[in-house]
Parts: sequence; structure tokens; C-alpha cells
Amino acid sequence: MTKNDLRIVFMGTPEFAVGTLQALVEGGYNVVAVVTQPDKPVGRHQDTLQPPAVKRYALEHNLPVLQPVKMKDPSFLEELKSYNADLQVVVAFRMLPEVVWDMPRFGTFNVHAALLPQYRGAAPINWAVINGEKQTGVTTFFLDHDIDTGRIIMQEPFEIKDDYNVENVYDGLMHLGASLALKTIDKIIEGDGHVDSLPQEDMIVADTELHHAPKIFKETCRIDWNQTAKNIYDFIRGLSPYPGSWTEMEDSNGKRTVLKVYKTEKTGLKARGDIGTLCTEKNVLYVNTKDELLSLVTVQLSGKRRMEAKDFLNGTRNLSDNKLV
Repeated sequence: MTKNDLRIVFMGTPEFAVGTLQALVEGGYNVVAVVTQPDKPVGRHQDTLQPPAVKRYALEHNLPVLQPVKMKDPSFLEELKSYNADLQVVVAFRMLPEVVWDMPRFGTFNVHAALLPQYRGAAPINWAVINGEKQTGVTTFFLDHDIDTGRIIMQEPFEIKDDYNVENVYDGLMHLGASLALKTIDKIIEGDGHVDSLPQEDMIVADTELHHAPKIFKETCRIDWNQTAKNIYDFIRGLSPYPGSWTEMEDSNGKRTVLKVYKTEKTGLKARGDIGTLCTEKNVLYVNTKDELLSLVTVQLSGKRRMEAKDFLNGTRNLSDNKLV
């Protein structure tokens, strides 16, 4: 079997998935169709439809695109079956019913942005950074009935440096995931459709906590200043640049305004006041945490543009009378 013989259906939606699709196309693999989410209404009146990143790439390369609203829709299943795929490759898509993932003769594998069984769920990159992990990675595994629990085919690690935010890790894992997907496909081709895989239960180390990666909502992103500076630093970079962590700045009259925080720096300086209170020194803006001063580097006040702290200081009066809550 060669990569020209292996008929692949690719499934994915965001930019992260484009990295793997691009690697397949440029690598000469036989992608016969692409499945992605329906176009999303955007704009003030939700009257403009925005196609997913995967769809835009697929159309640019003349690949057939399927956009089912429901994965069990009979017409979609009939059309999907007509492509007679040997293998389906999934990256950052949605949960698939068995009738879909069991359709190809060689099965369906997913590229997950974590070292499973750690960080199962929708937001593995964010949560790995939020939790201060030094390492994450990518995993290819066969889909089964539950989310992110299938048999593992291959894994590769990725270092999370202390100054990395989600964007840095996202970019790194996008390229690493694309590379691992190709290696996985090559193994399947070499094995004439068969490849060794390992149950995730066999990879769980006794007494090791399994971290999860649930979907992130607006309230998830609210900063709790009653933590250590290190925990807050990791939390903020784990949500930067998107969706962005936030807090409220309360003035002496009790009025509150939303403040987004995109970047901070650890100082090692002992806290000098009550938790959440602000102080300045030589154009540096600090907030008191549970143990240390944390420097606020890039912020955005509601209704204003994103700016560096020194510019924020120039345009905001009586900051010492404000508190972050």
C-alpha cells in the first residue's frame, strides 16, 4: 500500500487543524474529502457567514467539503460513505458518533494536543499552561465511544517554557501534531492498515493525578488574586491572548470596570499591601497577591485599546485608590 492508495477523509475546524491538513496535502497524501463545521454567523446582526479555517484551505485546494449540522443526518452519512475512505483523521473537531468513526476499514484517529491520558477535554493547551506544566505534547489515538479515551498510537512531547503563553504552545503543537499525524499514517501504510496501539489504562501511573481540560467559559477566565503570584502568572498566560483573563478594577467610590490582563511578570518582591491593591514604581504597575508583587505588563480597560502598563499609567488617575477584585 502507498499513500496514493490510502483514501483519507479529514475532519477539523480551526486554524490548529489546518496545520495537519496542509501537511497531508503538501505531503502528497490522498485526501478525498474534508468534513468541517457549518459556517458561523458573525457581525453585529449575525448576518454574515464566516467559513471555518479548514474550509477555506480545502476550497483553495479543490477538496470536496462537507458541513453537516448533525453528524447522524442520513444524507450526510450517505455522502460520507460515498467517498469510500480507508481512514479518517480528526483534529480539533467534535465528538463523532460510532456510525461515523467506525465507517472506514482502518478506523479513525484523532490528533490531541496533550499527552493522554492527561488533559482529556476541549481545552488541553490552556489548562496545561494554567496548571504550570513544564511539558505537554501531542497524541494520536483511535476514537471510541468516550471522549479522548481511545487506544494510543503515538506520542511526542513538547516543552512549555516559563515565558510561553497559549499562542506559543498552540503554534508549537500545531506543527508537532501535523508531523505526528503523518508518522501515524505512514505506520498504518507500512502495516497494510494495521498498527500497534496501547490502552490508555496501561499508561496511568499509580497515585498520579489525572488533569482534565474542560471547555473554558467567560467566568472561567476571571482572575482570583487571592493566590500566589506564580499561580496567577500561569493562569494569565494560560488564557493569553485568547480568550483573555479578566478582573474588575474598583475605585474608591465602589465603581467597577472590567480590566483584561494579557501579560504579567513575576518580580520576587514581597507583597506590600492588601491582596488586589495596586502600587506603582518607576512606571511599573504592581498588584499585591497572596505572597508577592506581580507586575502587570499588558492590560485593556473596558472600552479602551490594549496597551502596555506604562501607557495605562499615563492615562489613568489615582490608581493607588483602586483595587482589583
